[in-house]
Amino acid sequence: MTPGAGLTWLLPLLPAVAAVLVVLVGGAARRGPRGRLPAALLAVAGTAAATVVAVAVALDVLAEPATQREAAVAFAPTGGPDIVLGTLVDGLASTVAVMVCVVALLVQVYSISYLKGTPRYPSYAAAVSLFTAAMLLVVVSADLLVLYVGWEVMGLCSYLLVGHHWEQSAARAGAVKAFLVTRLGDVAFLFGIFVLGEAAGSFRITAVIEAVPRLDPGTVTIAALLLLGGVAGKSAQFPLHVWLPDAMAGPTPVSALIHAATMVAAGVYVVARLYPVFLAAPIALAVLGALAAVTMLGAALAALAQDDLKRVLAWSTVSQLAYMTAGLAVGGYTAAVAHLLSHAAFKALLFLGAGALIHVVGSNLMSDMGGLRRALPTAFVTTTIGLAALVGLPPTAGFFTKEAVLGAAEHAALGEAAVTAWVGWAVLLSALATVAVTAAYATRVWLRTFFGSPVSAPGHGTPVLMAVPLLVLAVPALLFGFTGLSADLLPTWIGTGASGAGDASSPEALLPAVVTAVLSMLLAAAGGYAAYRVWRDGQGADPATALGRFRRPFQEAFGLDAAYDRAVVRPLRALSLVARRTDDDVVDAAVVGSGRAARALGGALRRTQAGNAQGYLTGVLAGVVALAVAVVMLS
Repeated sequence: MTPGAGLTWLLPLLPAVAAVLVVLVGGAARRGPRGRLPAALLAVAGTAAATVVAVAVALDVLAEPATQREAAVAFAPTGGPDIVLGTLVDGLASTVAVMVCVVALLVQVYSISYLKGTPRYPSYAAAVSLFTAAMLLVVVSADLLVLYVGWEVMGLCSYLLVGHHWEQSAARAGAVKAFLVTRLGDVAFLFGIFVLGEAAGSFRITAVIEAVPRLDPGTVTIAALLLLGGVAGKSAQFPLHVWLPDAMAGPTPVSALIHAATMVAAGVYVVARLYPVFLAAPIALAVLGALAAVTMLGAALAALAQDDLKRVLAWSTVSQLAYMTAGLAVGGYTAAVAHLLSHAAFKALLFLGAGALIHVVGSNLMSDMGGLRRALPTAFVTTTIGLAALVGLPPTAGFFTKEAVLGAAEHAALGEAAVTAWVGWAVLLSALATVAVTAAYATRVWLRTFFGSPVSAPGHGTPVLMAVPLLVLAVPALLFGFTGLSADLLPTWIGTGASGAGDASSPEALLPAVVTAVLSMLLAAAGGYAAYRVWRDGQGADPATALGRFRRPFQEAFGLDAAYDRAVVRPLRALSLVARRTDDDVVDAAVVGSGRAARALGGALRRTQAGNAQGYLTGVLAGVVALAVAVVMLS
């Protein structure tokens, strides 16, 4: 174990310790504004220290990114496969760990100003720190069951953070919805871990991957499909994507963290980490590709009709995550992981930029914004870069990584990859259509927030602690893609999949494919121009008005929530009422009735013990007579 890699265990530990310390000193925040300072310093220091460690580990590991460094010890004998405590780090893990730490650090700094004056800031900062620790545990864990611990702690932290404003009904409902929907997928995920661990004889990730070639194909397929349940829940893929837009009820920095570096990224990361398992299960890859094709276009259409800026970005996250899962489904491991990293930069930038707008305007609705480019120049420039990366315009990071996914889909569609051709065609056609829709809603956001007549006059500009993270994130959102132009840089850093599996060949530079690049640029131009034309001709009208009667179904995400309410929520509520009434009227009634019967019987017997000797003697004589009569009659 080399020195840098030996520090890996500090990655989840440092933010976790910071979370505990923030809770311990959090009571000081109630004594005034200065009371927040210790909590803020501890939260930032813990994440900053983890960032330093992540960079040190990455520098050490990236010297030989294909080599895995593992340190594990048996923790809990189970009578079967043991549970192992330890870390597993390679180019993929170290690169993703840096991404998580940097975004989390910027969110912590940003939150100091964004949540200024909030008495519950310490609990918020502690939850963010624990959230970061849980994601880092998922990234560096050497054991699937320990990884699952981090996976579940993230679910708990998301519940706490989405429901931070618990006094608001929307926040409470969004927190419960996120918790329940993701738990549904997590059940399948846990059973997938059990299947893999029992079949491989170990829950260690390296042992599982080494065992894949000798496992029964049916077992691997079942395990992969079960794992996809958890991936669909955490990474908000159809049909378990409905929780993510409602999670916008949480503070905007939380949205940036969840949508960029933690939680939703975890599902994609796990597929990449266990990619050889999925390569050995073509059916699972086909299912993943089909779900991705449906999700990316459907979510983009939903984003096109929203008025709430954060919900637009939420649906765009669902769509972009589908690009990543689609890349994995068509064999584009390197492209998918690269898009995961670039998306972390530009989506965190977009959410924090939206937070700056909301902080100044006091509303999430784009109808309450407009003409903000002069009042908020920093937010204008950085959000413009983020939107360009979201669309995939050159030379932003999104251009190179998105085109790499499209190129992988093209190869799969032409039968040049180890996946079914129809999966490649489904992904390619859906992805190209999504490019046009993404350009349309990104242009709509840009025009409605920064151009036109101002709806409200901002009272102040962007605070320094909010502006700095925007400027920092704008750099990778703009330039990160250039690290993929040489196969010796990003493609080699993130490797070719766990244990050297992944893309069929050695790492290749993320160079755009000519045909798909031209098509996507033409479609992006068409989508952006269509939105601009409606806005211009309508003298600042909302481009979504051109949707006509389709706007409502798009805005309601095709009514899937309502369908779930009719098919699942209402029947379960009715069943719960039946169960409650059965418990009250049958079970409880039987228990209460037996008690009352015993009391009545006791009362009757008590009357026979009145203390009257004559009564007792009369009873005895009556008994004797009765026995005599019975004997005579029966003899």
